[in-house]
Amino acid sequence: MRTIRIVAVVFALVLALSAHNVRAADGLKIAPEEFEAKLGYQTGTVALSGGMTTIHLPPSFRFIGPEGSKRLLTEAWGNPPGAAEGVLGMLIPASASPLSQEGWGIVITYDGDGYVNDSDAAGMDYAKLLKQMQDDSAAGNEERKKQGFDTVTLVGWAEPPSYDAKAHKMYWAKDIIFGSATEHTINYNIRILGRRGVLVLNAIANKSQLAAIRSEAANVLSAVDFNEGHRYTDYLPGKDKAAAYGIAGLIAGAAAAKAGFFKVIWVAILAFKKFIVVGVVAIVSAVKRLVGKSNNPTE
Repeated sequence: MRTIRIVAVVFALVLALSAHNVRAADGLKIAPEEFEAKLGYQTGTVALSGGMTTIHLPPSFRFIGPEGSKRLLTEAWGNPPGAAEGVLGMLIPASASPLSQEGWGIVITYDGDGYVNDSDAAGMDYAKLLKQMQDDSAAGNEERKKQGFDTVTLVGWAEPPSYDAKAHKMYWAKDIIFGSATEHTINYNIRILGRRGVLVLNAIANKSQLAAIRSEAANVLSAVDFNEGHRYTDYLPGKDKAAAYGIAGLIAGAAAAKAGFFKVIWVAILAFKKFIVVGVVAIVSAVKRLVGKSNNPTE
């Protein structure tokens, strides 16, 4: 399955969206209320396609499936069709419309790279990892300019990485600036480790929305779990596939290395009633260092 992987180094292209109407795929303009009514909101307990994962939705969130997510990402938020590739669904806050200034969403995908060994988590120096990611981001800016893209500045952790070794779940957030923009963009990442891969949840918003996302992070972490037989503790060493990286590689984006340098994968983010298309930029040199340090029992 194709997945969306967001790493520390990203570039942005800004696409404007009218605040009062949404352009549907057939070229007609419809009212936001009518568009949103057709997204297929679900509440309660939701099973993701594939049968590996169940979401017990808290009252503060609604769920939309792959088709509704595709419509929101492409028709409403103005992204190319690739934005919806591999998307299993989205979590939408119940307190605001995803078409409003305050609206945001969490995109859910699955990365089937294999079991991620978490043995490096306990001794992780996140300050050192951040410095390495910042250096690699800066080193890649010259190439990005040659390719015609904005430079990217990784300012720091908006939320330092935190790993729950018992639940095998983690989160972190990166503070990013695109080009000469004055507005900071927050890339909030949630990862749930499983037997054969990682459930990827990404919420991206402007910095003013960090508090809202942070307050909901615990609810999201407790709401989403792998089903029995697919959990991290169900892993069979020597029999199940194992990823070629550990926690450090997961944070820095080692999974994107296989796609090649400057592989573009899409996801929509909201800022100032405009929707920015974010592309993944794989920094191969950094990934090789991280993968080389991974402590994988099957390697």
